[in-house]
Amino acid sequence: MIQQNEFSNAEENAAPFLKRFYTYQKERFPILGTGLLVASFSFSAISYSRICRGAEGFVDWKTYFVGIFTTISLFFLVRIFDEFKDAEDDAMYRKSLPVPRGLISFKELRNIGIVLGILQIAVNLFFFPKMLIIYFIVIAYLSLMGKEFFIAAWLKKHQFCYITSHMFIIPLIDIYASGLDWLLGGVPAPKGLLFFFAVSYMNGIVLEIGRKIRTPEKEAEGVITYTSLLGVNKAPLLWILILFITGALGIAACQFAGYGVTASIVLGIVFLLCNIPALLFLKNKTEKFSKAIELTSALWTIAMYLTLGAVPMLEKLLFH
Repeated sequence: MIQQNEFSNAEENAAPFLKRFYTYQKERFPILGTGLLVASFSFSAISYSRICRGAEGFVDWKTYFVGIFTTISLFFLVRIFDEFKDAEDDAMYRKSLPVPRGLISFKELRNIGIVLGILQIAVNLFFFPKMLIIYFIVIAYLSLMGKEFFIAAWLKKHQFCYITSHMFIIPLIDIYASGLDWLLGGVPAPKGLLFFFAVSYMNGIVLEIGRKIRTPEKEAEGVITYTSLLGVNKAPLLWILILFITGALGIAACQFAGYGVTASIVLGIVFLLCNIPALLFLKNKTEKFSKAIELTSALWTIAMYLTLGAVPMLEKLLFH
């Protein structure tokens, strides 16, 4: 049943499915932008794995492109699961979102999810059945997330436990991406991947906190932000701390892979630059600086993946 509220647009809601889906993805999961980010995330994971174990070149490009179909669509499944998980709160406090205002129905989202799941299994079964082992582990964890690990009420009262438990889905998808190298290559996973997975996990927390730092006038009832939980000073300080921990793990990953001191210096400089919007926000609580923290979180994540895997691999492919 399609919902309606004061934010509903009858003409928009009556449009053909593809047009409505285009609007939905633009608002909730920009396929082009997110796809490029996840593709680079996957490229970096595979690259780091190969560099750590001393393998020459990159994986077969067919393997890579088939693999990123799975990783991108897995992140889209996370989005769909979240729509169902957050349905009650969205209907009460976030009525302008696509589902509460009736742009797309839960039935349509469920059908999209089922089709994606079937395609994921079929593609992996046809091209590399081995990868289904990791795939089903990811799906099992995603299903537990969808049920809030059967402790929804407790998690709702403990936001930091909520976010730390849900963020494990990122390194799990990372394990799948890196497995396109080591698992399909029939070798043990390089130990250095533990650093890479830890960085992925912490990057997820950087993004989560960064997008939920708001000015007092932008706080809304029923919408959990870290500024409302911790205060307008402690939240950006926590973000800087998480950024520092992520950077330290990134430097450890660089050293394990043998990148030398240059990569560590680059990450150190990026860390210092990324602190600027948070420090400005601490001095002057404006929406411009809170948005800058959110943008910087994404730029930090991209810079981290470029440094850890993508750039070193591209350098090897192009100049060796």
